[in-house]
Amino acid sequence: MKKLFLFPLTIMMLTACAKHETNPLLEQSSTPYDVPAFGDIRLEHYRPAFDAAISEKEAEIQAICDNAEEPTFQNTIAALDRSGRLLANVSGVFFNLLETDGDDEMNAIAEAVMPQLTESEDNINLNEKLFARIKSVYDNRHHLNLTPEQMRLTEETYRRFAQNGVGLDEDQKARLREINKELAALSLKFGQNVVAETNACQRFISDEKELSGLPESAKQAAAEEAASAGHEGEWLFTPKRTSFTPVLQYCDNRELRKTLLMDYTTRCNHGGENDNKAVIIRTMQLRTEKAHLFGFDCSADYILQDAMAHDGKTAYEMLMQVWEPALNAAKRERAELQAMLEKDLPGETLQPWDWWYYAEKLRVEKYNLNEEEIKPYFVLDNVRRGAFMLAERLYGIHIEKIEGLPVYHPDVETFKISDENGELLGIFYTDYFPRSTKRPGAWMNNIRDQYIDDNGTNHRPVIVNVGNFNKPTSNAPSLLSMDDVETLFHEFGHALHGFLSQCTYSSLAGTNVPRDFVEMPSQLMENWCYEPEVMKTYAFHYQTGELIPDELISKINAAAKFNQGFVETEQLSASILDMDYHLLTNIDNLDVEAFEQASMKHMGMIPEIIVRYRSTFFNHIFTTGYEAGYYSYTWSAVLDSDVYHAFIETGDIFSKEVATRLRREILSRGNTEDVAILYHNFRGKDANPDYLLQKKGLK
Repeated sequence: MKKLFLFPLTIMMLTACAKHETNPLLEQSSTPYDVPAFGDIRLEHYRPAFDAAISEKEAEIQAICDNAEEPTFQNTIAALDRSGRLLANVSGVFFNLLETDGDDEMNAIAEAVMPQLTESEDNINLNEKLFARIKSVYDNRHHLNLTPEQMRLTEETYRRFAQNGVGLDEDQKARLREINKELAALSLKFGQNVVAETNACQRFISDEKELSGLPESAKQAAAEEAASAGHEGEWLFTPKRTSFTPVLQYCDNRELRKTLLMDYTTRCNHGGENDNKAVIIRTMQLRTEKAHLFGFDCSADYILQDAMAHDGKTAYEMLMQVWEPALNAAKRERAELQAMLEKDLPGETLQPWDWWYYAEKLRVEKYNLNEEEIKPYFVLDNVRRGAFMLAERLYGIHIEKIEGLPVYHPDVETFKISDENGELLGIFYTDYFPRSTKRPGAWMNNIRDQYIDDNGTNHRPVIVNVGNFNKPTSNAPSLLSMDDVETLFHEFGHALHGFLSQCTYSSLAGTNVPRDFVEMPSQLMENWCYEPEVMKTYAFHYQTGELIPDELISKINAAAKFNQGFVETEQLSASILDMDYHLLTNIDNLDVEAFEQASMKHMGMIPEIIVRYRSTFFNHIFTTGYEAGYYSYTWSAVLDSDVYHAFIETGDIFSKEVATRLRREILSRGNTEDVAILYHNFRGKDANPDYLLQKKGLK
């Protein structure tokens, strides 16, 4: 997210100057590397900062419109890209904290500023005078001697304005403004409901016998959570994955497994103030109406017109190519787990709350591998160091921890990223532990984008990786599962995409690429975390310091394809559900429960697996911009598997030649050229989907 008489304008400018003197969000930062002065920022600073920053951006836009000179790339397209730096900085700080420390006061500020931001953005996007200048440059672009990046920015700017409604008639524009404002409020409400519902659900266990089979580390964490909640001597479990997942995997108490899984999968779906069904219905009504305004039958086609897939049908077809082999693998896995369950509970049928439990037993039986056996080797700090060492080896960069930078929470740590010549690439924050004010999941945020200003100064990004990993306990550091290790490498891959950016224009820089391409660099990093040579850089036993044994590494890799039918079916079903919503052409009489069930039935989902994100807590598609885009993880997985194969083909998974080409052709380029062309420049061919199926054991 990202009006004027002379006297009022003068007052506005004086007011803004006064605020600049006292508001750290508006002042030139005196902190090292120009990072935000988090220690000085208070709640009362945000509203005035947004007011001033919005006014400044609107004044910059007005100056472009009022320019009496002939429209040129520099005075129109580049000027538009440069506008709103202050607003971008304020938003980068605020929205990162809203997701990581979103208490009631922060939520109240968000509810107040979101309509302002939406209205301001619409004022810009629907400004016909501004668009006339943009169109003039666009129409003459082939005669202006533009660089390839300038040509791309010109075409992307024109496309963005056309897609955002500048060509609509006045009645349609008025309606579009109403739709955008209401959608922004609905998105905020959806996310707030999920956080509130997650925090409100607490299950206290008073009898340790009910926790039979649960590892001591998980019990210790649950005991400390209960003590923090005022229930000394009990154990607390919540719908947060770090809390309930160990129960699903190891706890013999079938009823407790069922209770906790249902707590997780029924969030915001049982009435009350946090129920999200009405939010979903209204959101889909508005998204579909918006698509119709632009002449599209469904919201998927409107949303995906600038993605690699281009439309919903193409994305859906790709999903179904992977769905069938994944579902067939899941059915084979179901048969094995059912056989195991019948030995314990004759006559009983496998249920969703049994899958993780018996899959863990089967993993031990097949591979002699228990996840609790490997977690002591995966200390969070060491895993992060391993990801850093991999990036240094591939790209020649240097990463060092730095102290003394202001942070927004005591859990946050800071690092400096430099290139092979010692030049700054960016500042990196990590924020890895759950708290009640943080939304679930893991993600990367840009607090500041990379760009080169008119003086040739290369402004480097400030990036944060956020997670919800296990907290350290009184007797152990934060220990990760193999899934957590993947997640850490994944999010750091996003960060690298930002740090390696070398673009002139911020709107094209770093991760500002089509949604179905942005996950490629992040998922690519996951491939290395299983490699023995990489694992030996981060896997040390937290008690003995022992390097992980070769035998255990072999077991981990032998089991890497285990249960992948379940994993892929769980994720793909969420992607298909997302696409089913956004392929709707009419939302009349939408019943969320019935629609979800019909979607599962149509795709042939087996009842023993629950879709990874049920509708009412599907944050990706109702709050974070992945609407009609959750398929991106699979689309990008095809790409990342093919890219990794480029390393394998050389016989050297750390090939400097391949890594250098990858950095030069893709990671440094952002969206400065069609990403399909960037991919072809690097790979020389289309991606081969067989590599993904082989990697997952589905072919």
